[in-house]
Amino acid sequence: MYFVFFVLLLALIIALLGIKIIAQQEVWIVERFGKYNRSLNSGFHFIIPFMDVIAYKHTLKERAINVVEQSAITKDNVTLLLDGIIYLRITNPTDASYGVENPYFAVTQLAQTSMRSIIGKLTMDTTFEERDVMNSQIVEIINDAAKMWGIQCMRYEIRDIKPPESILKAMEVQVVAERQKRADILQSEGKMQAAINIAEGHKKEVILNSEADMINKINSAKGESEALELVGVATERSIKSIAQALKDDCGNEAASLRIASEYINAFKELARTNNTLIIPANSGDPGSMIAQIFGIYNKLQLNKDNHKYNERKLDRQKSSTNLSKK
Repeated sequence: MYFVFFVLLLALIIALLGIKIIAQQEVWIVERFGKYNRSLNSGFHFIIPFMDVIAYKHTLKERAINVVEQSAITKDNVTLLLDGIIYLRITNPTDASYGVENPYFAVTQLAQTSMRSIIGKLTMDTTFEERDVMNSQIVEIINDAAKMWGIQCMRYEIRDIKPPESILKAMEVQVVAERQKRADILQSEGKMQAAINIAEGHKKEVILNSEADMINKINSAKGESEALELVGVATERSIKSIAQALKDDCGNEAASLRIASEYINAFKELARTNNTLIIPANSGDPGSMIAQIFGIYNKLQLNKDNHKYNERKLDRQKSSTNLSKK
């Protein structure tokens, strides 16, 4: 009875040892007598105890591994300290089990050596500018070398680049000098633009003033021209009116009287407006002045009579000529 119980208990223990439950995104490698037998994916599985052994357990999840800080020398002989982070994923569990002893360690070591090789081809300034290019190159180198390892590098990121303290101080001085240079350039450009704007303003002011002066002179000239034209028209009309009046019978008498009156008024106004007065020598003899005025009048009257006599004589001659022709 006890023997049967012992046998059943032993069989139960062996069965329990053979039952394997595998989680999602995991793969187990089974070896039978030290040789690869099969790969177990997620789910319920049964193996033969003591014959089958779970040799390797792999996760198919992406794994992030820190790449330890290391030194690298650039093309211009500057020593830099770099570290990074690498993202890996098992793509073939069988190759990852038998292709390399430790795939994660192998890939991180390959990443370090690849980083040193790439940094040695670049100058220090370029390393700060070409991070994306370096990351892509490291990923490409790792994937080419790890094809037989059943692992794939998804991406690589350089996390920090530390130059020496002396280089940092020199870079700070360079940055300050560059910023000061830009500030000086911007300030000089601002002053230059301000001077240009002021000169343009003066130029426009001079142009506008000259144009305004020109327009003013043109308008003044037009006004004076129109005024002279009006004065000329008025003078012309006045002369025509005077000529027409002189042709009348009493025209000469009126003109003579007007001239005598104006002669006397001229001396009157001259005495009012000036301290020094120039008068004729016979100013003390009013009679002679009046006689002089009437002499002017008689002379004008004589000229009128002569003019009329000449006109009558001309008319007679024309009449005689016409009669002789008939």
